[in-house]
Amino acid sequence: MRHGILGLVLVLVGALVAHADGEKAGEFDYYVLSLSWSPNWCAREGDARGSDQCDARHDYGWILHGLWPQYHQGWPSFCRTPEAPPSRAMTREMADIQGTSGLAWHQWKKHGTCSGLSAPDYYALSRQAYGMVERPRVFRKLDASVKLPASVVEEAFLKANPGLERDMITVTCKQGYIEEVRLCLSRELNPVPCGRDVVKDCTAKDALFDPIR
Repeated sequence: MRHGILGLVLVLVGALVAHADGEKAGEFDYYVLSLSWSPNWCAREGDARGSDQCDARHDYGWILHGLWPQYHQGWPSFCRTPEAPPSRAMTREMADIQGTSGLAWHQWKKHGTCSGLSAPDYYALSRQAYGMVERPRVFRKLDASVKLPASVVEEAFLKANPGLERDMITVTCKQGYIEEVRLCLSRELNPVPCGRDVVKDCTAKDALFDPIR
């Protein structure tokens, strides 16, 4: 019985370590580049928040949710870093691809601190990673909400990005909507296979997908 309890404790401790807060900056295995379809986020929660990202003057499609340091299993967050936090000007300059300066700030605080990079370098790398991915234009042509299998979104990204393979990308859903496309990249931003805890494809056959307003 004692050995059984000890084993359980060790498993629980290991799980906590796998994605604990306050870990050392720069210690991770690969990146996850997360792209969010802005109209779907606005429909789910952004409109209710009155987020500027959802204002009609914008035409955001796939925005950069974040570039996340990742372990082969689990992830670090809110790491200890000697780097100075970004200025308001830095976060404001990221709004063109992240929707709001607030998201840019949050991504630095939770994920950028774990990259081992300075804030300017982390944002530059995030912008570089975002720019390397060809975002299928077909989704920008929608003029009405549609229901589609999540696999259609994955296929569109695979077709638009010949260097990607199925184990390097995953599509997530939330509250009945397509939520994000997540791509796994090396530290040098080359496509790599995702860890098992990242590859959890949405299996919905009728996920909602809203058009750009």
